[in-house]
Amino acid sequence: MIPCERVTLEGRRGLVTGIANDSSIAWGCARAFRGLGAELAVTYLNDKARPHVEPLARELEAPILMPLDLERPGQLEAVFERIEQDWGQLDFLLHSIAFAPREDLHGRVVDCSRDGFLRAMDISCWSFLRMAKLAEPLMTRGGTLFCMSYYGSQRVVEHYNMMGPVKAALESATRYLAAELGPRGIRVHAVSPGPLKTRAASGINEFDEMLERAQSTAPARSLVSIEDVGLATAYLATDAAKLITGQTLYIDGGYNIMG
Repeated sequence: MIPCERVTLEGRRGLVTGIANDSSIAWGCARAFRGLGAELAVTYLNDKARPHVEPLARELEAPILMPLDLERPGQLEAVFERIEQDWGQLDFLLHSIAFAPREDLHGRVVDCSRDGFLRAMDISCWSFLRMAKLAEPLMTRGGTLFCMSYYGSQRVVEHYNMMGPVKAALESATRYLAAELGPRGIRVHAVSPGPLKTRAASGINEFDEMLERAQSTAPARSLVSIEDVGLATAYLATDAAKLITGQTLYIDGGYNIMG
């Protein structure tokens, strides 16, 4: 049996990025981290998003709430400077941020613009590498890095389009980061939930049909919830999962195993 004291985040501190509202996957994860005892720093995109995120940060009793627009120079560095100033160390972080220009996302991959593709890669993938770089010196006792992926990285999913190659790059980056940071006790995971009704998913064409197909095809015959994703992700941040790293972990009722 796993000692209960290993399934806890008491005394741990983590950064959660990507909360947009109470339907966000990042919110489900943040609640689970907090439920296991972690202290959290939370970011919001901009002034328009702050009124939606600030009440959630209060519910989490987060002592750090900061803006983070990855396209604004210096904002990411400011977040880590604040964490270093206030905490001096970091135990885990969640990167739950993705973006693709609508005109590129809704078209064929072969037709996507160079600027649109590079922008999607910068925000959705390279920023995770940058976060890992900034987090590494703060993870003096080891830690865990999480990013969010999707099944469309490994299989062609209709209407997922350009985000498929972008998420494939993110999953590959996860494996390389795990190999490079493992000797320092830092684990790295890509979490791959089944389709969820989030604000980000609203940009995908015919998303309701994707939900219906996932529910009818998955062995569990059930759609995943943000709570399901949060609990599984939080577990991976605990010492009970200390020898699991470099994985893309599907939380999708088994949908990914079906043809």
